[in-house]
Amino acid sequence: MSDEIVLYTNPQSRGRIARWMLEELGQPYRTEVIDYAVMKGADYLAINPMGKVPALTHRGVVVTECAAICTYLADAFPEAGLAPAFDDPARGIYLRWMFFAAGPVEAAVTAKSLDLLAPAEKSGMVGYGSFEATMDALETAVSEGPWILGDQFSAADVYVGSQIGWGLMFKSIPDRPAFVAYVNRINAREAAGRARALDDALIAA
Repeated sequence: MSDEIVLYTNPQSRGRIARWMLEELGQPYRTEVIDYAVMKGADYLAINPMGKVPALTHRGVVVTECAAICTYLADAFPEAGLAPAFDDPARGIYLRWMFFAAGPVEAAVTAKSLDLLAPAEKSGMVGYGSFEATMDALETAVSEGPWILGDQFSAADVYVGSQIGWGLMFKSIPDRPAFVAYVNRINAREAAGRARALDDALIAA
């Protein structure tokens, strides 16, 4: 069982989220760049049967899905201070918004982009209810303090911030002042800058 962290990614993918999380973590890791042409090949499907990046291996375990990778790494390396302790009430807030972004936000943004939002009369059948309600709830998460947990930056900010940042870039999330200000704060973090530089260099290579 290896303690080595291996990130399987592509610089033009959501793997950028996992890269940023690893840079915040401050632990050494190895990067395996996976071309889109081979993601559906047998070798990579043995790691992630969905044929997508990112994926992460550590201590004999494969972790996929960005929210899961962020959560796993924060718990695996508690000394980084990127997640509340298990007995800290703030952990409930942390998990709430981490998985709100992975669930309702992801679903609502994707549905809107594909013009497949649930009609109002069937909003109770979908986890996001309506796009507007989801955006209103998301805004509350980033409006009260510099970070989701107030003064404490956490892995939830890596994931939620990435979702909002991508949404603003692709205009799939409205450019509300609270969202813009929050993304400006996360983009100013040193680890976020390092992660961007590493992935941008891979694109330029």
